[in-house]
Amino acid sequence: MTSKFTELAIDCADPDALARFWCSVLGYEVQDVEDGLVTIGPPAVPEGKDRPGPVPPALTFARVPEGKTVKNRLHIDVNPTDRERDEEVRRLLDLGARHIDVGQGDVSWVSLADPEGNEFCVLATRHP
Repeated sequence: MTSKFTELAIDCADPDALARFWCSVLGYEVQDVEDGLVTIGPPAVPEGKDRPGPVPPALTFARVPEGKTVKNRLHIDVNPTDRERDEEVRRLLDLGARHIDVGQGDVSWVSLADPEGNEFCVLATRHP
């Protein structure tokens, strides 16, 4: 028996705002809201339909009091599926992301930060 990756918990200052940002990035929807905690995930599959591929993990944003300012030890990578990488980067910048330099040099991905400074990368386009 093995475990499955089902959820990623992210500490933050404003769970509602960060959840809205990541819902827009990933096409997710809010699944649960509690005091200081917001969980988002893929839209429900209509009854009688199958979800293609594995079920993506949920993201849970939890309000924490401290202002963490150290480098992330873990980050999210995203792949655009319906547009080129640079078009997706422009869309994410419009949503509130910003470019960051983590010493990546000349690579095939683009390093960004979400509105609270969490690092993530936009990889090369993967059309279905």
